[in-house]
Amino acid sequence: MNHFIIKIAEQAVETINADGVSAFPNECCGFLYGTESADGSREITLAVPVTNSKEGDQRRRFEISPLEYMRAERFALQNDTALLGVYHSHPNHLAIASEHDLAVAMPYFSYVIVSVMNGEIADHKSWRLKDEERVFVEEQVQLTVAEPLMN
Repeated sequence: MNHFIIKIAEQAVETINADGVSAFPNECCGFLYGTESADGSREITLAVPVTNSKEGDQRRRFEISPLEYMRAERFALQNDTALLGVYHSHPNHLAIASEHDLAVAMPYFSYVIVSVMNGEIADHKSWRLKDEERVFVEEQVQLTVAEPLMN
């Protein structure tokens, strides 16, 4: 399966964007929660920022501590949701997965990258690791807008 779709709810997009802008010029990072359909498509309903624990230059790298991963798994279990991936920002860079991103990627996860150019959101892309070949496949990102409430 090479064609993945990831739908990201408006609230989750707002969280990712706010985190990317506030962390600029450093990289932000966080977890993505939601549901996965039988066809492999995903719907992200919640994005939760975490601390970039990378020692050194956070303008070009991010790291999430093992403790944060354990907390994320526990949160998913306690809230009847699935931990589906990680997001991070690329300050003054395209939302294209880097060689470093590929080197540290885990199977199954979606990797949403937000490009932040000069402190402004420029683009969103998502990537999923193709296990056998150790390459990224781009997911089709659909940003979903909440339906207005009827009065």
